[in-house]
Amino acid sequence: MPDLTTLALFAAAPLALLLVPGPAVLYIVTRSVAQGRGAGMVSVLGIHLGSVVHVAAAALGVSALLAASATAFAVVKYLGAAYLVWLGIRKLMSRPDDAEAAGPPVASRSRMFWEGFVVNVLNPKTAIFFLAFLPQFTDPSRGPIAPQILLLGVIWITLGMASDGAFALLASAMAGRLRRSARARRRLDVTSGVVYIGLGAVAAFTGENAAAARA
Repeated sequence: MPDLTTLALFAAAPLALLLVPGPAVLYIVTRSVAQGRGAGMVSVLGIHLGSVVHVAAAALGVSALLAASATAFAVVKYLGAAYLVWLGIRKLMSRPDDAEAAGPPVASRSRMFWEGFVVNVLNPKTAIFFLAFLPQFTDPSRGPIAPQILLLGVIWITLGMASDGAFALLASAMAGRLRRSARARRRLDVTSGVVYIGLGAVAAFTGENAAAARA
């Protein structure tokens, strides 16, 4: 296992990255603004179940295969991008009349959870990040690498849930008045749709040069 100094350094290193909003944070904030604190926290849980998958994949070497294969990278990347774009189109196509009649839009907790999971687990950038970042803090002289990566992954996920949870609470606290207005809810739907489509476009075009270089 890594020594305490290495673990302390690792715990400090991700904080700057976690505090910079990325696709997962934008997804959580969008859910929190649209449906409140509970929706945001459920989304946090779904996002980080996806992180568990990436940590396990890094420990088992699956991420190494993903990094080495341009085809695998492209397949996962475009699946994730397509899902984000689909979420955005669904938001943009929602009917404002229905929103006014039915009140604030409500999605089931299970759907929000699994949407968060899919958004994160189909993000190849997350897989590549774990592959590149976690091994830097491992030490072969201290035992097998896989358990060390798993331990570092647990620390990362714990820090990530804390920071993402803070984003969810802040976003929901600021959005209460907006959710009580039908017009504002429609604007939130449009904004959410644009955000999702934008994230899908970013995911689709990120790493094109790297993928071409591996081809």
